[in-house]
Formats: sequence, C-alpha cells, structure tokens
Amino acid sequence: MRSVANQTRQTQINVGANTTIIGLRGATLRGLTLMVDRVSNVIIRNPNLVDARDCFPAWSPTDGDAGNWNSQFDLVSVRRSENVWIDHNTFSDGDNPDRDLPIYFGRPYMVHDGALDVTHTASLVTASYNRFLGRDKVMLIGSSNTVGPDVGRLNVTLHHNLFDGTLQRLPRVRFGQVDIYNNLYRLAGDGFGYALGVGVQSAIYAENNFFALGAGVTAADLLYDWGGTVITERGTWVRPERGLARPVSLLDAYNAEHDPDLGGDAGWTPTLRAGPVLPTPLVPVVVPALAGAGRLPV
Repeated sequence: MRSVANQTRQTQINVGANTTIIGLRGATLRGLTLMVDRVSNVIIRNPNLVDARDCFPAWSPTDGDAGNWNSQFDLVSVRRSENVWIDHNTFSDGDNPDRDLPIYFGRPYMVHDGALDVTHTASLVTASYNRFLGRDKVMLIGSSNTVGPDVGRLNVTLHHNLFDGTLQRLPRVRFGQVDIYNNLYRLAGDGFGYALGVGVQSAIYAENNFFALGAGVTAADLLYDWGGTVITERGTWVRPERGLARPVSLLDAYNAEHDPDLGGDAGWTPTLRAGPVLPTPLVPVVVPALAGAGRLPV
C-alpha cells in the first residue's frame, strides 16, 4: 500500500475546477494520470496520453474463475465531477502494450486499467473526437453494481471517437444514460471481448455507429450483458473482415444467440447533442480525419 501511495503522489495530476488543459502540437503526457475529482467545468484537449502503468498490480484470486491481475491507474479518471469535456486526445499504451506483458499465475500481468473512466457519481461528461489505440480496458462508466448514489448520475455522451484495435469496455456502462453516436470501431480479432457493455440499470442510446470487424468477430459479439436489460440501438453499420459494409441490428444479432434477450427501448431520447448526427456510411470517412491529438490548430 505504501508503494501504491508513493506512485500516486508522483504520477497523479489533480485537475482543479474551472481548468482547461490544451496540449500543444506533439504534447505527450507519459506514465501519468489526470485525476478529475470533486470539481466542475474541466476541459482536456489535444495531448497524447500514454502508458499510465501501475508498478504494483494486485493479484485478485476471486476475480473470475482463475483469478486476475488488477491495476488502478487510468490515463484520465473522472470522479464526483460534472461538466467535463474530453476532446481530441489520443489514448494509448505506447511501447508497453498489454499483449507483450508476461503471464503470472496463469493470467496476463495487467499493468493498465482504463483509458478514460467515469465513475463515483460523475455526470455531464462528453468525450468527443478522441482516438483510443490498441488498449484492452478502455472506458468504464460506473464502478459498482451497488444501487445507490450513482442512480440518476453517470450521464455521458460519446461521439466521433475512434476505437482502434481495442478489446473491451467501449464503453461498459452502469446506471447512466449514455449517448453513443457516430463513433468508429476498428476491432481487433485476437483477444477481442465486446464493444458495448450493458450493465446494471444502464440506459445506452447507440445511434449511427460503424463497426469494422476483425477476424472471427461477428455482430453478435459486439454487445455484452453485464446485468442490464435494455439498449436503444439504431442506424448501425457493420463491415465484416471479408465483405461489404451493411446496416445491421446489433440487438437482433445479440438476441438471436443469447438468452435472456435484451429489450430495445432504453426509455429516453438524447436532446443535448453538438450537431446533427451523420449518416453512418460517412463515419469511417470523417472520424479518422478529425479524431485524436494533433488535429486542433494549436
């Protein structure tokens, strides 16, 4: 515990209220966590955020059937905060990807947690035009299944982000109303888990997203039931590894192969969007051109 506390003191940057962070062209924050906790009115734009590695991962023998290694440092963590905008950033593990790490106790030695996690009653968070590259765990919205303070919070918008070679939590959602539109998913085949995690009392509204699938990945693999019951999903296009892109209902594909079925009405319609929703076939053209660090005129 003392070692973890020492690492936290040396690598965690606590972002204050009413703060804007703008990275100049080529700016990189390596091995650091931007912690947005108990504040409001924060903007983070344009840096490369790289390899927030945990030097002291913990072995959890009861996590899963065979145990797992768990880490606690995110590249950006938003907790107990609101009115936060995460825009035009690039998130990656740099030259320290999880796939190159060793196996201990029969499980991968995980030194990374999330890229961008929104937890502990945070709300009114927007992530737009970001690139998430080659990560395993990407985005957790809500950190516990316990019904409590998170109810009515964790309201998040994700639009025009590129998830490239990422494996899971794109995002995984609990409790919140989460608007997911015009995002591009270029999904790896090897090691891919799922894209949208439908968790406890989650209300995902997914519209006009485009999925390019890696080897062995099907439309039925893109949703995962983490204890949720519903998702509104419309306008999705899928391009298999070999084949042409076409409209696909992820909900129908999931329900055809899994029980129990997920319902198709999350019970709300987004009203706070930055602009019109693009037709889905334009997403793989527009998003790669605009998303990520280095695209802003700074």
